Amino acid sequence: MPSRTTPAPARTTARKTVALAAFADLALILLFAGIGRDAHQRGDVITGVFQTGWPFLAGAAIAWLGLRLWRAPLRAWPAGVAVWLGAVFFGMLLRALTGQTVVLPFVIVALLSLGVFLVGYRLIVAGIRRLSARRQRG
Repeated sequence: MPSRTTPAPARTTARKTVALAAFADLALILLFAGIGRDAHQRGDVITGVFQTGWPFLAGAAIAWLGLRLWRAPLRAWPAGVAVWLGAVFFGMLLRALTGQTVVLPFVIVALLSLGVFLVGYRLIVAGIRRLSARRQRG
């Protein structure tokens, strides 16, 4: 019988952390797409957001799977940077392959916005964890 190295409550917490990080990435990428669509006054709010966002979601998924980011999904490095750059790189590649617009200003906006969103929330989580750990120590 194989031995367990991680107690059941810790595994459950780890699974919840992975699920929450994945959901946060998904929500923030869709928020990026929604903000962009709103800024350009495009219709089809729900389907349009998914139409704009799917390449970036696919890029983020490629990063998650390719680099096994579930091992430490809330770390800014490498997880946050990998999701950010994967979403932008593969997102732009998929947009180009499917005939969607890929122009330099959009690439720059995507890099900046998704960087702030996908790395930023991880930095905030790390800061909260540090503060919490300091309070517990003394």
